[in-house]
Formats: sequence, structure tokens, C-alpha cells
Amino acid sequence: MNKKPLITFASCLLALVLHAAPAASAAELRIGLSGEVSSLDPHLLASQPNLTVARHVFESLTDVDPQTRLIPGLAESWRALDPLTWEFRLRRGVKFHDGSEFTAEDAVFSLARPLSIRGSPGGFASYVRAVESATAVDSHTLRVKTKYPYGALPEDINSILIVSKKAAQNAGPEDFDSGRAMVGTGPYRFLRYQRGDRLELARHDQWWGKTPAWDRVTLRVVPADPSRTAALLSGELDAIEHVPSADLKNINKNKKLITIQTTSWRTILLHLDQYRAQPPGVSGADGKALEKNPFMDLRVRRAMSMAIHREAIVSRVMEGLAVPAANIVSPGVFGHNPALKAAPYDPEGARRLLAEAGYPQGFRITLAGPNNRYINDEQILQTIAQLLTRVGVQTRVEAAPMSAFLGRVRKEDTAVSLLGWGSFAADLALRSLIAGPNPEKGYGAWNWGRYANPKVDALMEQALGSTDRGRRETLAREANTLAMNDLAIIPLHHQVVSWAMRANLAYTPRTDEFTFAHHFTPR
Repeated sequence: MNKKPLITFASCLLALVLHAAPAASAAELRIGLSGEVSSLDPHLLASQPNLTVARHVFESLTDVDPQTRLIPGLAESWRALDPLTWEFRLRRGVKFHDGSEFTAEDAVFSLARPLSIRGSPGGFASYVRAVESATAVDSHTLRVKTKYPYGALPEDINSILIVSKKAAQNAGPEDFDSGRAMVGTGPYRFLRYQRGDRLELARHDQWWGKTPAWDRVTLRVVPADPSRTAALLSGELDAIEHVPSADLKNINKNKKLITIQTTSWRTILLHLDQYRAQPPGVSGADGKALEKNPFMDLRVRRAMSMAIHREAIVSRVMEGLAVPAANIVSPGVFGHNPALKAAPYDPEGARRLLAEAGYPQGFRITLAGPNNRYINDEQILQTIAQLLTRVGVQTRVEAAPMSAFLGRVRKEDTAVSLLGWGSFAADLALRSLIAGPNPEKGYGAWNWGRYANPKVDALMEQALGSTDRGRRETLAREANTLAMNDLAIIPLHHQVVSWAMRANLAYTPRTDEFTFAHHFTPR
């Protein structure tokens, strides 16, 4: 008489265990990231791989949605009180990972910190150069005074992650890498970091946002495309970013996996040295030094642009994962000018322009760039080299991992360099990539070619200074158009970015290319 209830209880218990098993495994998410992480310090270097991992732990006052539109973050609202004053109302009840309360004092400290870091490779300081002062009016009201009228402050502040003043006051990059200073308000808290391999995180149960689906997250750094794909196919990883174009077909054939895509905000471009009489790696066709820098001549820049077959790069090298570019920002981004069209492939026209500029025999250059940062970056470099060589610009490629490549750039050891850049707006992209270098204002931090055009700078400054978004976009588009017609840089294409994951996962593709564990959900 007593056996039947026992059997029923055991059966129910077994059913519960079996039912719970998928949920338990789903509570951990393993993501393969494509870029090298150089530091966990959220204010050291403004590189996408660093920010991808940092934004799991830290948050900013303003946030962006998957279409890169500004939305509230740690600030619930903001407004311009006058042309020089902005006020941010901060969320109440937000807790840091150590249990302490987030206040305006943490925001004040975080806005000041990027300017205090010695030996920073660059990047974040430009986002706070316009700030004259930041004041905590009360525990949840921040008031920011700017040095000049500045309408782009909400976008800039999005790039400054908020750290705990208590934890980070005397901290350096090594303290973030060790975890001591990794105290944020974000959806995940730091567990362990193994440089060059992985970051392990645990859910922050007191996070103010929607509770993430995953109790634990492992962010694996796997720069090699074949290794990243293999780890997904083997089940070692649950999702990967920047799916190699060559692997998309095989992944799409696998019923256990799915892929998603969107056009990225990132523009792949070439910087040309336009400030030195004899740039490194540039010489005559005979190998002898040239009397002048050929890139200072617009005809030469046009010739090089005309020699690049963008459609072939898009269809063959990128296998459709790109859109030919004529703008500094991709379609849909603030200040994009749809009237600008990518230069048509015209090798004969390129040769004529080179001869007209005084280089009938062409010249030699070294093309430098990364081989592990952007989609098919080394193949792009090699293809451009072949195309330029066909019109007389004999091109040698020097590709290296991103960290080593940036080291060369900082030493000013490159004359023609490949870079990818994403931005909220054309005026912000111009400020970093094309504006005449001005450390005081944070202009030209990534203007590797030192292009200088006072008219572009004036229009850009007017755009950035306007709090009227309609007027600002008109000015930004005008500045963008002027710079692109002058070929301040040579735009190549806008990336189409892809993610691949287990079929029982869902993720909304982001135009800013970020991969966030807390945005993945079970289907």
C-alpha cells in the first residue's frame, strides 16, 4: 500500500530534475569576442574590444539602443539650461557591486578621471575636453559647465563609464585588471580576468535594469577567425561576434545555429600622411626619395581612390558583408549625406591623374594596418595593394595585430594606414579623424594623416556648438561633404556585422557592433 505513493514521488522528482536541467545550463553564457582586450581600465584606451568587456561591469549616464539612438542610462533625463550648462537627473536606488549607492559624486569623479591618467594611449580625454566643470548639485543631480556652447555633450558623456569613486580614487590600470577597482553598477560583476584569454562575470542581482537571463558569463577572447568559428561549432561557445564571411554558409547550414546581421556604424578607411615632406615608406618608382609628399596633392588622393574597386572588395573580399562608402559615417547615422556617392573604379582615370600630378611612373608606398581587428582586414589590405600597384602606386603591405599596429602609429611610423571608425554623428567623427589636431579641445586625436582644413574645422565647430539638433545636423552634413570631396581620408566601405549563436538564443543586432551578454535571451 505504501509503495505506490513512493513511486509517484520518485517519478515526479525525476521529471522535475529533467525539466530543470536545460534551465540550469542556460544560466551560463559563453561568448567568443573577436578583438584583443588590452586593459580593463574603462578610461585608458577607447577601443571597441576594451569597451565591450567594460560595459558589462560599468555603465554611462546616457545609453544607446541597438540603432545607436540616445536613451537614458544612469541619468534618467538631461537638458541644456543655457548654451554652457547641462543638467543630468540621476537614477535613485542604483547600487555598485560592493553595495554602496551611486551618487553624483561618482559621476563627477568619473568625468575628471580620463584627464588624470598618465601614459594613456589616447581616446577618452577628447570626450571631456569641452567640460569646464562638473558639480554635484545634490546626490542625484549633476550639473556640467562647458567651456563653449556644446550640443554634443550627451553623446560624449555616453563614452565615459562611471566608476566608483571609493574603489577607483587611487587606482591604476593594474588595479582594474586585478579586479580590485572593478566596481561598477552594471548588470555583471567581476570574478576573474585572464589576460589574452577570458573575463568571467557573475550577475549583479541588485542591478536596476531588467534581470539578465544568465547567472554567469564568460567572455572569451578569440581573435583568430577559424578558432572562433570552430569553438562555436564544437559547442565550446554559445555565441560569437564578427562571423568570418567564409564561414557564414556553413554556419547557416547547421540547424543548431543561427546568424543575424546589420549594417554597422563603422567606416573602414585609409589615412594618408598629409603633413611630412617625406613620409616613411614612400619613395619614387626607382626607390629614391621624392622631392615632396604626393598625398598633399588632391589629384593623387583622387587617383588612389579611383584605383580602389570598392564593389569588388564588397562582393569578393567581404563576400557581401559591406556597403561601398563615400561618407565618414554609415547610412542612417546623424550627418550622413546620401547624395555623396562612392568613387567609381577607374584605373585609366587614376593613371591620368597621377601623370597630371607629376607621377607618370607612379611611386612606392607601404600600406599598414591590423590583421585581427576588422572583418577580413588583411585581405582588404592585400587587395588594395594589388589595385594600387596596377595604376603605378607600387604598394607593399605590413599587417600586424592591432596592438602592435597602434604602437607603430603612435610612433608616427606609418604614412598610409587602414582604420575602422564608428560614431554617433558626422561632426563627432570629424572631430576625431579629420579636425586639425588640437589637444586642448580634444580635436584630431585619431587624425593620423594630420589633414588640416580650416573650413571643415569651422563647420564642425559650429555643428558641435549647436543645441538645435536640426541646425547641428545640417552643419555636420556640410562639413562631412566638404571633407569627403577633399578626400581628407579615403572611405572604403561600411561593415555589415554578423553574430552567430545557438538556435535557442536571441539577440538584437547592434549598429554599434557591441556584443552584450545581458542582451541575449533564450528563445
